[in-house]
Amino acid sequence: MVANARIVQNVIDLYGRAAVANRSAAVRRGNLIRLTPDVADELFVSADLHGQRLNFKRLMRIAELENHPKRHVVLQEVLHGGPSYPESQGCMSHLLLEDVARWKVDFPEQVHYLLSNHELSELTEFPIAKGGKVLNVHLRLGMTHQYGEGVSEVRRAAMLFIASCPIAARLSNGVFLCHGSPNLVDENGFDTSIFDRPLTPADLAPAGAVFRLVWGRDFRAENAAAFAALVDAKLLIHGHEPCEAGFAAPNPQQIILDSCCQNACYLRLPVAELLTQDQILQRIESL
Repeated sequence: MVANARIVQNVIDLYGRAAVANRSAAVRRGNLIRLTPDVADELFVSADLHGQRLNFKRLMRIAELENHPKRHVVLQEVLHGGPSYPESQGCMSHLLLEDVARWKVDFPEQVHYLLSNHELSELTEFPIAKGGKVLNVHLRLGMTHQYGEGVSEVRRAAMLFIASCPIAARLSNGVFLCHGSPNLVDENGFDTSIFDRPLTPADLAPAGAVFRLVWGRDFRAENAAAFAALVDAKLLIHGHEPCEAGFAAPNPQQIILDSCCQNACYLRLPVAELLTQDQILQRIESL
């Protein structure tokens, strides 16, 4: 059944409140989330969720943010994937985007949703094809199935929410979190000004710095060292790359998490304590 006008307006309003919460969070500096011991003692990190609402609900229950005011959560990549509407075969992952927006509104200073490549593809209408179908079209079908004539307004509000998202997070213990690992930083450098200044359409376009940040999969040790040096990090944590085991450590400075695979994982990370890569790997838990 297509949602009525009241439900459509509620979703639009939800995205608007979530966008305001994104931009006004006290821990946000430019396009970066900065977590220090005065505001945070622990961070839960989830990577790609891709429509897996059950995994998201598990993470919510485990995090218990209502009982832990200095516990924060970083989320990444919820669009494209998961179940489809049986009648239209449209992608239902837009419902998870609404879940994330609602959690952000409920806990505006503790929930942080990082821009990822699939969200950027929706924001810029950059097509992603997988399994013989264009995922963007599949998502539009799902949103149209749910919202009917109100789909354009809901989508516009959803894109404003995505556009308001931070692009990375930094912990005081030297951990830096972003969705991807930009390619060829060791050869071509990287424009780190995107973390501090308003973003431009050129930043979001192919070859732009934000596009490189969320699409890159260069996990060579040399590249990791170069990127870590530019962002002043001791360790880098990403999503973006599927991991059969739920996580991977491709080199001494990077950890990859996967929160939508069969062995989906998340990470509990102290904000202040200095940890080695091995110590952090031991803190990864199953969803």
